[in-house]
Amino acid sequence: MKKIVWLLVILVFAFSIYWFKFRTLDSFEGAKAQALKASIHSGIFNNSIDTMMNAYFNLKAAFVEADTLMAKTAAKKFLVMADSIKLDELRKDTSGIVETASMQLNDIKANAESLLKQTTIAEMRQDFRMVGESIYPLLKTIHYGGKTLYWQNCPMAFGEGKEANWISNTEEIINPYLGKKDPEYKATMLHCGEVKDSIKAQ
Repeated sequence: MKKIVWLLVILVFAFSIYWFKFRTLDSFEGAKAQALKASIHSGIFNNSIDTMMNAYFNLKAAFVEADTLMAKTAAKKFLVMADSIKLDELRKDTSGIVETASMQLNDIKANAESLLKQTTIAEMRQDFRMVGESIYPLLKTIHYGGKTLYWQNCPMAFGEGKEANWISNTEEIINPYLGKKDPEYKATMLHCGEVKDSIKAQ
């Protein structure tokens, strides 16, 4: 009887050690993967994203002014900045975000290139909208680490019920779709819109 009791005690003890060891290992591996996923990027990488975003804000400013020449000049500079982003740094992240980020960056550049081919400000604004729609998920994907940015929305950017979004570096609404020189509203709708989300350093 005593042998059976001792055997049970040994089995329980052995199982406890096994369970604790592998549970700790799983927790460590999970923590390690999470740490890599949320890793802080290099200063060079962060600066390249910030430089691209500054070029985007210049593009937005051109649409606020309804200046097509200024918009195309800004779009060309924006493309140069987008091309300079080194996504290879993301390969250290085990969650495989580099492939997603690469596709999003390609969409950003394709829309900026399309903008350069347009002849009217309305068409250019449509491409500007798509540039922002691609940047927004990219910043989420790469775990953007810069200053807080704001995802803003105008519910009537292209007419009643035809909304559009953009990214701003300030909470203040300065609408790039209706802007200062809208043919119908003039500057009265410059501040039309709302903040839908904030993009904070992660």
